[in-house]
Amino acid sequence: MGLPLKDLVVAQELPWDALAGRTLAVDGYNAVYQFLATLRQRDGQLFSDPEGRVTSHLMGVFYRTTSLLREGVLPVWVFDGKPPERKAGTIRQRIVAKEKAEGEWQRALAAGDLETARKKAAQTSRLTRPMVEELRELLNALGVPSVQAPSEGEAQAAVMAARGTVWGTASEDYDTLLFGSPKLVRGLAARGRGGTSPGAQLIDRAEVLAGLGISEEELILLGVVIGTDFNDGARGFGPKKALKLVQEHLGFRATLEKVGLDPTESEEVAEIFRHPQSIDVPPPAFGPVDEAAVRTMLVEEHGFSEERVRAAIARARQRPRTGSTPLEARGHQTLLETFGGTNHP
Repeated sequence: MGLPLKDLVVAQELPWDALAGRTLAVDGYNAVYQFLATLRQRDGQLFSDPEGRVTSHLMGVFYRTTSLLREGVLPVWVFDGKPPERKAGTIRQRIVAKEKAEGEWQRALAAGDLETARKKAAQTSRLTRPMVEELRELLNALGVPSVQAPSEGEAQAAVMAARGTVWGTASEDYDTLLFGSPKLVRGLAARGRGGTSPGAQLIDRAEVLAGLGISEEELILLGVVIGTDFNDGARGFGPKKALKLVQEHLGFRATLEKVGLDPTESEEVAEIFRHPQSIDVPPPAFGPVDEAAVRTMLVEEHGFSEERVRAAIARARQRPRTGSTPLEARGHQTLLETFGGTNHP
């Protein structure tokens, strides 16, 4: 669900040129669920190949990745592992919601209400482990690294950013800020709208803390009071009211007592954010596109348009726009060396 911090956080407009040469840890589940929700037919059915196998996730990741590479952005896709036990309640709620939406979808279809049917169908999305394995195979063929997190993907992505393995995280949710990501990029999906978007949005964690007048620990406390994927939060406390309370700087336990939250449970939740479960990963290495493997997977196995697949790969191999800083220049050179050819094996 993600923390509702939109009204509290000030984002900077980030032109695409400013992202050229930057490596971003992409919250894979966050992005792929968006694809599964939006890449659907008029009646809400997911796109599928002639054998009836779902392809919406492949479409989303393939075209998003090649589009980002065209801009010189280097995505490292990070996928969820086993969820923390404290997330069980949230998962149960999501299952119930999906089952309810499934019934409403079918009723809308029976009534011929395609608009409602498509809306309800989007709420039934499920991402399975075989689908993730298929995505990682595709990314490998594109020469793009991916990471299997031991637990929450956004936690792994945040740790990678905090350690300098990547420049920042990319997600539409704000949770990576609580997990310690110094920089969060939102709005990568905007690039898909005909290339007309001026850019994404950058959220700098240090600037957020300074602007709100709270510490890193109080940012976690803010999340606990509002409610996270791991706890329900305090009754009656939305983002603004919770922030006002946290800004009183009463301390962790005193704040919890004031809103009636169990301190033991809240400490367990806070520890998930203070010490994110993660694995050590080396600096990401981007390899050449294996065009034959991409064609076999997408065109031959799943019926994608060969013309569109070739065009997307060609875009990814084009020279990205020139940046202005030494880091961007190095990033451009690396990307040019990696994708600059036209006849990779």
